Amino acid sequence: MSKQLKLKIVTPERLVLEEMVDQVSLPTTEGEITVLPDHIPLITGLASGEVVAFTSGEHAPLAVVGGFIEVKKNEKGETEVVVLADFAEHVAEISDVEIEKAKARSEELKKQMENKELVDFEHLEAELERSFTRVKIADKWKMKKYRK
Repeated sequence: MSKQLKLKIVTPERLVLEEMVDQVSLPTTEGEITVLPDHIPLITGLASGEVVAFTSGEHAPLAVVGGFIEVKKNEKGETEVVVLADFAEHVAEISDVEIEKAKARSEELKKQMENKELVDFEHLEAELERSFTRVKIADKWKMKKYRK
């Protein structure tokens, strides 16, 4: 059996994913990285985009928004990747209905920006980022094969 690494993705609401994978690609604030077993320790910011875990020849894509990534050795000596995300969702959880809702919400939020005196820009920006990321990642993986 080849070496694997432990991937754990957590949001403030829930544990999204915890499993052993062959490799994982992540969007960082400095660009995309791929972590393999025995990767050097690392702490970096998580950018909005997709996290793609690869194991047994299958991809497991997730949409993520903001947070941090830590790559470390655990007590067993295994490489462990911990993702603390503001938002994370497996692509299989994003239905066509959810995509349409996200698109509609994005348009609604854009209109709210026009009244600059009543807008909470930080909240609005975070909500827009989440909606756009969900739509972009779901559209990208719509016709591709992935593990659900």
